[in-house]
Amino acid sequence: MPSPQLFRKIFGVAFFLLTCYALGSPAGPRSVSNGRLGITIASKMTTKQYIKDYNLSLDLAVLRLEGKITASGGKIFATSGKTADFYTTVQKCKQAGGSIATPRNQGENAAILYFVKQFNKYAYLGAKESLIPGKFYSLNGAEMNYTNWHLGEPSAKGEEECVEMYTDGTWNDKKCNHNRLIVCQF
Repeated sequence: MPSPQLFRKIFGVAFFLLTCYALGSPAGPRSVSNGRLGITIASKMTTKQYIKDYNLSLDLAVLRLEGKITASGGKIFATSGKTADFYTTVQKCKQAGGSIATPRNQGENAAILYFVKQFNKYAYLGAKESLIPGKFYSLNGAEMNYTNWHLGEPSAKGEEECVEMYTDGTWNDKKCNHNRLIVCQF
């Protein structure tokens, strides 16, 4: 039996991805109706109420994820398979109760790489350039103890303030306005 904390993480991720799958967009605090499934999510409805009201079990939600969840290093990583710019990615992950994926070690990097390869799309990581060109930090302000830069990166060319992951798992500094795979951590 998973711990209550792990269960809450899994439950939150399952709800986020199930909502994305069912409604075609990441969950958010709004009222949405979907005639295809005949469901309405009220703006103040909690995850627990949603699952209870529609008699969806966690097992059913997990089955519908279709390989859009993985775990490493005590974190759960999830994707909806959709893309967005860096700031929208940060917002969508926050709305889901998580944060943009930020690998702290090789195992977590591999967990994110799983999605990058599966969808064949680069993904933004939770890091930004500091005031010192070429020096990056995680979004929580902590210094990055783990990096996996591609050869010659970060190049610190102009406005490349964000970090993307290539399909080989290495990183590149990139402008923040490109659409990349949304990968969140919980």
